[in-house]
Amino acid sequence: METRRPDIRNLAIIAHVDHGKTTLVDALLKQSNVFRENEQVGSLIMDSNPLEREKGITIMSKNAAVDYRGVRINIIDTPGHADFGGEVERVLNMADGCLLLVDAVEGPMPQTKFVLRKAFELGLHAIVVINKIDRRNARTEEVLHETQDLFLDLATEGNQLDFPVLYTNARDGYASFDPTVTGGDMQPLFETILEHTPPPLCDEDAPFRMLVTTLSYDSYRGRTAIGRITDGAIHSADNIIRFDHSGASSTHRVAQLFGFQGIGRMEIPEARAGEIVAITGIPDILIGETLTAPEVTTPLPVIAIEEPAMKMTFRVNDSPFASREGQFVTSRQLRERLFVEVETNVALRVEEGETADAFVVSGRGELHLAILVETMRREGYEFGVTRPEVILRHAPGGVQEPFERLYIEAPESATGFLIEALSGRKALMADMHNDHNGRIRLEFEAPTRGLIGFRDTFLSNTGGEGIMTSEYIGYRTWAGDIGHIRNGAIIASETGTAVSYGIANAQERGILFIEPGQQVYEGMIVGLHTRENDIVMNVCKTKKLTNIRSSTSDIAVKLTPPSPPSLERSLSLIAADELVEVTPKSVRLRKAQLNEGDRARTHKRSAYVADSV
Repeated sequence: METRRPDIRNLAIIAHVDHGKTTLVDALLKQSNVFRENEQVGSLIMDSNPLEREKGITIMSKNAAVDYRGVRINIIDTPGHADFGGEVERVLNMADGCLLLVDAVEGPMPQTKFVLRKAFELGLHAIVVINKIDRRNARTEEVLHETQDLFLDLATEGNQLDFPVLYTNARDGYASFDPTVTGGDMQPLFETILEHTPPPLCDEDAPFRMLVTTLSYDSYRGRTAIGRITDGAIHSADNIIRFDHSGASSTHRVAQLFGFQGIGRMEIPEARAGEIVAITGIPDILIGETLTAPEVTTPLPVIAIEEPAMKMTFRVNDSPFASREGQFVTSRQLRERLFVEVETNVALRVEEGETADAFVVSGRGELHLAILVETMRREGYEFGVTRPEVILRHAPGGVQEPFERLYIEAPESATGFLIEALSGRKALMADMHNDHNGRIRLEFEAPTRGLIGFRDTFLSNTGGEGIMTSEYIGYRTWAGDIGHIRNGAIIASETGTAVSYGIANAQERGILFIEPGQQVYEGMIVGLHTRENDIVMNVCKTKKLTNIRSSTSDIAVKLTPPSPPSLERSLSLIAADELVEVTPKSVRLRKAQLNEGDRARTHKRSAYVADSV
């Protein structure tokens, strides 16, 4: 018989990027006394991944646990970006309630909507926390009204509209029901979690069942399966049944059983229904599979994950500088790494490419794929990637493509540019609001392919004062062809070392990515042209020497500082016939065909085919 287990609360924390979720978890961990008094833990405790600390976002979901008044509170940290929705969808299955964290200035944002919608679909009830109330321009009352409107839009049950509201300054570690309070501790939030998060509903007398929602790995224990026990109990050294995705079963023995304490794990002899545990001893376990007692004959329902909407091709690096900087450079190594990633990154898909050294990788969005590229680069892999492309669907009514709802806040003076630029990318304006303080808010519905590469243009034309966020809204009818949205490339004509004289000539034609002394090769993109056509230039060219002295010969060449693109910008900057060469030390842009003559013949052949059609 199913009953509530009062000594446990399983709580997922939901927030938009940079609203203070990780800082709030820091405060809860520190005030629950999970660390020694003299232990130096720093900040952003849950963001253990270097990429998360650098970018200020949560990429991987994580678990932590604190004890308060005899109740174990399991905290499930969820990513705040829709591109990592695969992480969100599976870890929310472990929660019984959620805590929605909202910035007191920005209010609810599009990524908040995505995660909260998933939580409501699972029937979770929310606690609302308005954070950063100490900010000078905080607007707590307006943000509360916006949050109430958000709940009206997304709630699937009437009682989800009845939620407690707290006001916090997570950095200083206090919470209150009164927004004017500026001190104290997190006790009001702890009490609210106990009162409003329902205890897990489970059957402790039934046979053991658990759905695997997360995997971790270390070289000593191998794979570790993490999930919430749905029914029954499990002990260390128990024999259990594993049901894979096809429904086939196999028998295994539990090697070690771990519970969570603070941000770490501790080995435990047994665990019961409602608890979140980690199990070792199953070498090839995958996310979404079910672990059960031997007498169970049917697995738990598999977690439903939304399909990828964007893809790019990973291929072996074949540039003249190949294998100089990377440790893993062969197609076999690249293939093994990508297929290992699929086992833990459930929203990712990997397929064999058109050639033996190419692999098509599909993900939720640009950021999802860019994080994978950056992670592999830091691990020592060297490879090339193509421009991200949307995944099209063929429906009875014709071709469909993914669309996003784009939210923009920018200076009023940028309105004309934004409307013109987005119209050219097949975006349709859905709303416009002027706050009469020099700022304007715009809302568009745009095809995802039209937004590829737009962020760079957006930042430069709004003077860095614009804020742009988007939300995936599903597939719609093909919006039509999008015209040329990037200027041509400045391409190096020969391999060698770039010199000041050659760069000085090239910088008159556009913006350069390189500086003197940098190694370049034929076909490498060294900058962007001021016009739409590509141009080939010799940046290795030196000044011709003569025996005639010049009065100006000692005047130094004046060079504009280069602006090399970041990895994320490079992925959105390249054209269809270009690649990004990624190594542990460098990010280079290049043409897929390095030789100028080969490119000319391919272009001529394509034009001939188009004319024939």
